[in-house]
Amino acid sequence: MVWMATQKLAIRGKRRRIWGGAFLCWVFLMLVTPKISHSPKHHLYADMRNFLGVPNTLNVITNFPFLVVGVLGFVLCCQGGLFNISLPGEVWGWALFYAGIAGLAFGSAYYHLKPDDSRVTWDTLPMMIAYSSLFSSFIVERVGERIGLSSLFALLFIAFLSTAYDRTYNDIRLYMMFQLIPCIAIPGMCFVFPPKYTHSRYWLWAGVGTLWSICV
Repeated sequence: MVWMATQKLAIRGKRRRIWGGAFLCWVFLMLVTPKISHSPKHHLYADMRNFLGVPNTLNVITNFPFLVVGVLGFVLCCQGGLFNISLPGEVWGWALFYAGIAGLAFGSAYYHLKPDDSRVTWDTLPMMIAYSSLFSSFIVERVGERIGLSSLFALLFIAFLSTAYDRTYNDIRLYMMFQLIPCIAIPGMCFVFPPKYTHSRYWLWAGVGTLWSICV
């Protein structure tokens, strides 16, 4: 019993050091990197044609598949039977992931109707919610449900904090660092923690794909 208690304390101490180290790295990066503001070129797209009176028509209507996938995934996830998920941490994570995808359809369509710095928040926030939920679901699978749920709420808090910081100071550094977290952590954790389910190696490709989508 004493040995188990000692092990638990050691694990908690290790987690605190990891979170503390991550926080110090974040503070260091915020201090040494210059402010990154929104560029006006970000809102200029190659195809800005209007059809039937809808500005940037193709950029708007191409968000419809996000709505279909998000709604279907959310409903099936809440039922739990098809995806074979039962842990509350998994249900919360995947439900919020698909909710974020569905929200992206509305937020991105709203932004592309009139792209500017004030509307871009509604395009990025649903993506950040989806990133947070996807990463926490991965943690639930690989590490544990308790730490996965804790990470979900922490990541969601950081997502909203990054959005508020961007709107207040016109600085996207927090948002950029937030996007890089799952892209770096998911491939690394694939090699460190054993999978709970089969075909979990596809998490690695998901991380690479996410990184690619951000870079391009």
